[in-house]
Amino acid sequence: MPPKKAETVENNVVRFGRVKNNLNMGVVGLPNVGKSSLFNLLTEQSVAAENYPFCTIDTNVARCPVPDTRYDFLCDLWAPPSCYPAYLMVTDIAGLIKGASEGAGLGNTFLSHIQAVDGIFHVVRAFENDDVVHVEDSVDPVRDLETIQNELCKKDLEILVRNKQAEEANVRKSGGAYKLSPLFNDTFAKIKEMLEKNIPVRDGTWSSGEIELINEKTQLITTKPVIYLINLTQTDFIRKKNKWLAKIHKWVTEHGGGTMIPFSVEFETNLWKLKDKPEEKESFLKEHGATSNLPKIITNGYTQLGLIYYFTAGETEVRCWTIREGCLAPQAAGVIHSDFERGFIKAEVCAFNDFKELCGGRKGMAEIKAAGKYRQEGKTYVVQDGDIIHFQFNVTAQKKK
Repeated sequence: MPPKKAETVENNVVRFGRVKNNLNMGVVGLPNVGKSSLFNLLTEQSVAAENYPFCTIDTNVARCPVPDTRYDFLCDLWAPPSCYPAYLMVTDIAGLIKGASEGAGLGNTFLSHIQAVDGIFHVVRAFENDDVVHVEDSVDPVRDLETIQNELCKKDLEILVRNKQAEEANVRKSGGAYKLSPLFNDTFAKIKEMLEKNIPVRDGTWSSGEIELINEKTQLITTKPVIYLINLTQTDFIRKKNKWLAKIHKWVTEHGGGTMIPFSVEFETNLWKLKDKPEEKESFLKEHGATSNLPKIITNGYTQLGLIYYFTAGETEVRCWTIREGCLAPQAAGVIHSDFERGFIKAEVCAFNDFKELCGGRKGMAEIKAAGKYRQEGKTYVVQDGDIIHFQFNVTAQKKK
């Protein structure tokens, strides 16, 4: 009789993938939908973004600061010589086309690039422009969504079969000393059935044991969280209307749901050109009654990866330290330095909102302590997003053998 499965995990997308702090969002989509242009805007890089398919062949990786008014408040208050925000790592990946899973358009290379990232910004073109060629000769975002999802599912099916064959080979080599568990066989059969129907793995309902197995035995693309970025003309973005938006929303809802963010490369590019002209920039925004959606894209990408950060703040530095959601205090301390984790004694903690409310615009923790909002936490404390922390540790603590 197979062992009883663990309880079902809800909202498990962030449970899939690597358990690390340096996670990465990949910018994915068909050619000429605005991927590299978006990457340039997010990271203020200068990556080639020409009007022909496969302009981007090698991946480009950069980072963009995560906007946060809490961080801005601490920097303004302490005014230290060093300020270090949280960063989102972003990879620009070449455009995929129909047949990519079978090698079309250097597809296998580009699919391996998607396999290497931890989350996906899926850029969808919802604008007409005769000067920007479309790989399918016509604009149809729903068709394009189907194309990308089908190619990713096909690639995952190939990966799944290859991994199962490798495990079966290990069984044969062991001479019976090693056998595939019922959980392994059942999970792989369930994944195979989903992928054959072009259903991403992330859209399934999984137990914690199944998720651990999938993480250990596979590197499936469709386990990765997805944010759908809908690229509109500047006119459509400003008026918040586009003939495709309702159809795209319907497709997303019927295919597992997810975050959908309309934006406009055209609008963002025109705004970025005014970055050194504050008065003209303010006039541009006021005239059009719109604001940039890049901060929303960045913060949603960071959150979808299951990342949070805590603050350290003082006279010399204000800094955000990225950790995975659910991280315990010693491991959070280890992000600063391994000695902090090895010799962890306690964490002195206050929530950002308590600090802002009680500090009276002054540096230091005197008012927060007086109000009883400055507390000491031990090794089992789960660090919360926005905690302000000072760690106590003993550097003479001996390493465990």
